[in-house]
Amino acid sequence: MSYIEANKAAWEEAFSNRKSNWGDDNHLRLKKGNFEFFDSDMKNELLNMDFRGKTVAQFCCNNGRELLSLVLDGGAEYGFGFDIAENILGQARETAQKAGVKNCEFINCNILEIPESYYGKFDFIFFTIGAICWFEDLTALFEKAGKCLKHGGTLMINDGHPLSNMLAMPSEQDFDPTNLTRFVHSYFRKEPWIGNSGMGYISGEYKSKTFTDFSHTMSDIINGLALNGIKMVKLNEYDYEIGNIGADIYDKKGIPLSYILIAVKN
Repeated sequence: MSYIEANKAAWEEAFSNRKSNWGDDNHLRLKKGNFEFFDSDMKNELLNMDFRGKTVAQFCCNNGRELLSLVLDGGAEYGFGFDIAENILGQARETAQKAGVKNCEFINCNILEIPESYYGKFDFIFFTIGAICWFEDLTALFEKAGKCLKHGGTLMINDGHPLSNMLAMPSEQDFDPTNLTRFVHSYFRKEPWIGNSGMGYISGEYKSKTFTDFSHTMSDIINGLALNGIKMVKLNEYDYEIGNIGADIYDKKGIPLSYILIAVKN
């Protein structure tokens, strides 16, 4: 079994063990408008873009809340969400129905195997926190994104900063609350991260099937885009955490914890 197939099983197990009512009120939150599921800096970037008449896609869309928010509040003509976990996409479809969003479609597949029927289809593709880490080879990931973008199309990433992988999480043995600027892990780590304690924000902790994810440097990201004809036009870095994993203890300590990257297909 490949690590991607194993991750699919682990994600679907996590959703099956989800916390009571997790995601059930997303349709109500969507009605608030104003890009409800994005932080303020990401909202500002999206507000400066014109999505009218555009076809947008989110790769690794999870339960669809961000894509639905972008389509509703950005006025996109149509949205496509791709994710590996079928049962999580079931919640995305249910949320869309409850929110009355008819111009969104959710497709269950391995992102690296998105069919050719989607090539050249999208004006805008975005990844949010905790998406690209599930792929060992970013060049292959961005090759697929590049094929799916129209010429002149935009790719956007809002994610945890690569440097933040050097910090110990509160659950780790090496975590030292008296020295929060101490780096524990190598920035250039190549071995995968292995987890068997569930997906905390969805399910809490339990003995789970195996999750495998990967660290990437900023050069991995930028070079992976460049090798596929996708030119970075903007990179903003922030000293706050966006993953809601308890690492906000590092906020405002002068450490880059998140970023927004915008790139365009040449």
